[in-house]
Amino acid sequence: MNNSDEPPPAHEQRVPALIAWVKQNLSRLIYFLLGASNRIRLPTPSVLPIAGAVVGLYSGLAAGIFSNLIGVMSGITFSAAELAAALKPQRLRTLMESLASARWHLEYALVGVPLALGALLLARIIEPGGPRDEVKRRLRLLALLTLGGLSLYYPLVGLAAINAVFGHAHNLPAALPHLPWWLVLLAPTLGGLAVGRLLRDRPETHGHGLPEVVRAVKSGANVVPADRGLLKLIASAITIGSGGSAGREGPIVYGGAAFASSVGRVLGFSRRELSILLACGAGAGISASFNAPIAGAVFAMEIILREFELRVFSPIILASVAGTLVSRGVLDEAPMLNRVNYELVSGAEVFAYAALGIACGLLAFAFVKMLHGVEHFFQGRGGGRLSPWLGRKPLPMRAALGGLCTGVLVFLSPTVWGSGHDFINLAAAGQLPFIFLVTACVLKLVATSITIGSGGSGGTFFPAAVIGAMAGGAFGTLVHYFFPLATGPSGAYAIVGMGGAVAALTRGPLTGMMMLYELSGSHDIILPLMVTCTIASALCHYLIERTSTKVVSDEDLLTGTQVRTLMTQVAAVPAGTPLRALTDQLLTSEAGTLPVLDTMGNLYGTVQVEQLREVWRDESMYPLLVASDLARKLPALAPDTDLAHALQLMDQEDVDALPVAPVLGLAPCGLITRASVRRFLFAQHAREHASGDYPVTPSEATH
Repeated sequence: MNNSDEPPPAHEQRVPALIAWVKQNLSRLIYFLLGASNRIRLPTPSVLPIAGAVVGLYSGLAAGIFSNLIGVMSGITFSAAELAAALKPQRLRTLMESLASARWHLEYALVGVPLALGALLLARIIEPGGPRDEVKRRLRLLALLTLGGLSLYYPLVGLAAINAVFGHAHNLPAALPHLPWWLVLLAPTLGGLAVGRLLRDRPETHGHGLPEVVRAVKSGANVVPADRGLLKLIASAITIGSGGSAGREGPIVYGGAAFASSVGRVLGFSRRELSILLACGAGAGISASFNAPIAGAVFAMEIILREFELRVFSPIILASVAGTLVSRGVLDEAPMLNRVNYELVSGAEVFAYAALGIACGLLAFAFVKMLHGVEHFFQGRGGGRLSPWLGRKPLPMRAALGGLCTGVLVFLSPTVWGSGHDFINLAAAGQLPFIFLVTACVLKLVATSITIGSGGSGGTFFPAAVIGAMAGGAFGTLVHYFFPLATGPSGAYAIVGMGGAVAALTRGPLTGMMMLYELSGSHDIILPLMVTCTIASALCHYLIERTSTKVVSDEDLLTGTQVRTLMTQVAAVPAGTPLRALTDQLLTSEAGTLPVLDTMGNLYGTVQVEQLREVWRDESMYPLLVASDLARKLPALAPDTDLAHALQLMDQEDVDALPVAPVLGLAPCGLITRASVRRFLFAQHAREHASGDYPVTPSEATH
């Protein structure tokens, strides 16, 4: 009997049905996920933390590149005579061992690459159109930046290992005494000559790095060119590596902010978000330089933004964490300060730390005054015959002369050479005699002023820390000598003095406290730090504000100037103006913006050229649209409103121009633009530069 017509068994019938059910539901799931991805809205605040982390990644890379550049320059100076022995088989075996033991952190690639590729895939899946285009562009750019950072990280780790093997990382206190005397004089001189030649045609790159970032944020421009950041890193590496007395943090802060500025502008962030991103780059630079992420985050909020708000926490903290993680891979995971045991011996010792705060405030004030005095002297604005003669000389010659003076001071104190931070641990351990500490404190202050004031490149943060450590060690030696039972060892005062000097120089007590709290790793030291940093910061701020020539700040200029001074009188556009006529008027207007009236003849808002982008190609829309359809309602300013209030309203509305109401209807309407305010401030700054004044407040000019 033939059984071919019999139905298949029940279990064989269920298998195709199950497969069909799986396919159907899988298709539904895929369509659901695609639909959900196309509904994604990534407003700027949600992207900003990611951008902050990417900026922190590159700030850490900048710190690693900068450190290795200094190592190369230092290696050229210290071990030029050993290059013939560098390629011996034993050295090559050591190199292979160093590369094998380097901190490669492959987990960074295992996490970063899938995330970046996932973001690229998501950017392709999201359908174009409307706000989604901006989301796609930002996702794609951030993903590519992440992949680019990872591609730089691993070669940099290898370079750090090579530098360590070939003698480019030196123990300065042990190596400097063996350097020939002629090289001590020649190296900083040639370094100054090279830096002067490098920066001769780029005067805008002069400065310490930090004041430029503060000015960019405060002015609202938030523009720090990336090419200047790279140039400053190279110039500062030459200065420090050849023996000039300067710090590492200024160039890294400037470089991190320059990268953040470029990324933020490409991503299309608003001015407010750009300022936060600049703070991310600067804070990550400090975190990477000192291996202190909390201090870097506090620095960004206290010194750069000058505010503590919840919305700035996440991007700045993520940037500091990313910068620190990267720098630990390409630099060193060991803390800058060796851990020391510390305890507050007695409550009366707080008075000693208060006196140390006064000393640190006075030292920071002297540092600021000497730094600006030397700058004026080398620029030809000093008295006598020598200063005008120097002012007529080219920058390379002035910087070389400053390097030569620094080389002479090295014979009196080795702390003058480079950043000098190698001696901080010796002071913290109480291994430096009193005379050495006093001499080092004074000469480091003088040498840093000469190096930077003559035209060298570098920061003042690290030198201030060294000056404070030397001063604190000397102060602690005296106090402990007279009150041995009631005070701690001199090393404790060296650490606290370091924080006091940093806090006084930056007028940032929280930054000084948190930095030394992190570096020392001691909970008990926080009370002395709070006392010393607060007093030092307040005293230095008082002395500078009291003794400096009162320069009108940008805030004073904006508050004291009325809108009527800068506004442009423009005829308002009636609400019913046809689109074609409106387009002609907008394209021929100077600001690309026109005030618009409502149907009652009252001032309604403005219309901008940008608002024509979506309709100007569509000829069918011209008969349908009028000015009131494209206008944006904005508050009208009175002519006697000050410029500060006008800029605040522009920031709130995120526009570049505001309408100005006529006076009692007797005058035409007006426009006040952000560009006109910037031109006004620039003209004021140019006049102050010509008269020798600073275009910033004394507090900013001394960072």
